[in-house]
Amino acid sequence: MHHVGMTVTDLAAAVEFFEELGMELEGKAHMEGAFVDGVIGLEGSNSDIAMMKTPDGQYRIEFSEFRAPQSIDGSSRAPIHALGLRHIAFTIDDLDDTLARLEPHGAELVKNVETYENLLRTCYVRGPEGILIELCEYLT
Repeated sequence: MHHVGMTVTDLAAAVEFFEELGMELEGKAHMEGAFVDGVIGLEGSNSDIAMMKTPDGQYRIEFSEFRAPQSIDGSSRAPIHALGLRHIAFTIDDLDDTLARLEPHGAELVKNVETYENLLRTCYVRGPEGILIELCEYLT
């Protein structure tokens, strides 16, 4: 897998949020023109993108903020059992600290922090654009 793409309305906010999860900004670019339109199937597209990677460089998320055409609502607040890509999970060292750092960036705890058999503490939060994020702190 090379990357997962997500469309957002505030690119800077998405970058800041995912930097708090330990991701690193790999680069930014402006995208427009016949080549881009031919690949993505839109006419007159104009967007800014930010490619972020995990610290080990193995995984990437490409965030796109479209100037044209205007982004449409893709049911970003859909519940976990809705069809399609639903969540992204991160292994973290300290769940409580991570939640505290994400809160000022708009993170919303979906329900509870739960512990599974003294092995794992986990929860879901909503991030920018309602992106559903699972946080996993392994206890062993």
